[in-house]
Amino acid sequence: MMNDRNSMVRNRRAWMATAGILLPLMSMSISGCNRTPGADVMASVNGHPIMRSELEKYYENQLGEAQQQPSAEQADSLRLNILRQMIEDEIMQQRAAKLNLVATDEEVNAKVAELKTPYTQEEFDARLKQKNITLDDLKHDLRRSLTSEKLLNKEINSKINISDADINAYYAQHKAEFNLIETQYHLAQILVTSIPAQQAENLSGSKATNDADARKKIEALHNRLDSGEDFGALAMNFSENPQTASNGGDVGFVSESQLHADQNVYNAVTKLKPGQITEILPVTDPSNKKQVGYAVYKLLERAPAGQRDLSDPRVQQTIRTQLRDGRSQLLKSTYFEMLRDQARVNNYFAEQVFKNDAH
Repeated sequence: MMNDRNSMVRNRRAWMATAGILLPLMSMSISGCNRTPGADVMASVNGHPIMRSELEKYYENQLGEAQQQPSAEQADSLRLNILRQMIEDEIMQQRAAKLNLVATDEEVNAKVAELKTPYTQEEFDARLKQKNITLDDLKHDLRRSLTSEKLLNKEINSKINISDADINAYYAQHKAEFNLIETQYHLAQILVTSIPAQQAENLSGSKATNDADARKKIEALHNRLDSGEDFGALAMNFSENPQTASNGGDVGFVSESQLHADQNVYNAVTKLKPGQITEILPVTDPSNKKQVGYAVYKLLERAPAGQRDLSDPRVQQTIRTQLRDGRSQLLKSTYFEMLRDQARVNNYFAEQVFKNDAH
C-alpha cells in the first residue's frame, strides 16, 4: 500500500515537471499562431499573404494618368476595393490549383503572342513601359486570368445546358420582346477619345491623350479595317469604350429612333449594308456638345420591324445566349460564395483602416 502511494506521488511530480515544460511551450505555440502579421501583409487567404507591394502595383495602375490625386479617404476606398478583388482572385486561384487547372506556360506564352500580334517588338515594349509593368508582370496576370477562366469553364459553364424546351418556354413568355416596332441596327464600335485621364480597358492598354493623338490613332485603325483586319479584334485591342471593348466593340441592337440622337451616326449607319463600316465620325459629349473623340461603326445586322418567329435562328440564339448568361452569372455568384465560406480570410488592411478612422 505504501509502495503504491509513493508511486502515485512520483508520477504526480513527474507529470507536474513535464507540465512545467510543456505549458510554456504550448503558450509559445499558441501565441505564435495568433501573432500579428508584418506591416507589409495586407491580407491572407488560407495562410497565403497578399503583400503591400502587390496592392500598390494595382493601385498605381488603376490611378493611371489621373491629374488629381485622390484624398486619403478616396485612396483607402480604392485600395479596399482592389484588395477585395485580389482576395476573391486568390480564392479562385487556390481552388484551381487543387483541381490542377493552373494555366500552363504554353497557354500563357500563346496569349502573350496574341497580344503582341498588332505591334513590333519595340512598340510592345513601349506599351509595357507605359503601363509600368514588366513582361513577367504581364505573364503573371495572364496566368491568373487564364486560370480563373479554366476554373469557371470546368466548374460552371460546362454544366449549363439550355434545352429546346427552355427556349420554347422563354419565347412563349416573352414573345412581345421579339415584336420590333421599328427597325433595329446591330452595331459594333471602335471608340477613341481625347480625354487624357480616362483609363483604357482594352487588351493592349492603348489610350490617346489629346485630340491629335486620337485622330492619328483612329485613322490608323480605319486604314487597318480597310485592309481587311478583323473589326472585333481591333476593338478588343484598341477601342477605348470600357463597356464594349472586351466584346469586340459589340454594342447590341440600337433602334432607329435611338440613332436619331446623333444625326451623323444615323446618316452613316442607315446607308450601310451588313458587314460594312462607316467613315471616321466625331463623338460629342451630349451634355455640352463638345467633341471628345472619334468612332468607327460596323453594321452587323439590320432587323426590320415586325414579329420575329421562334423559327428564326437569330431568335433562338438570342434566347439561348440570354438564358446561358443568366444561369452562368447565378452559378458563378453562388460558387464563389461557397468557396468564400470555406476559405480562411483575414483582411488586415480593412482592420487597420477601421481602427484608424473609427474615432
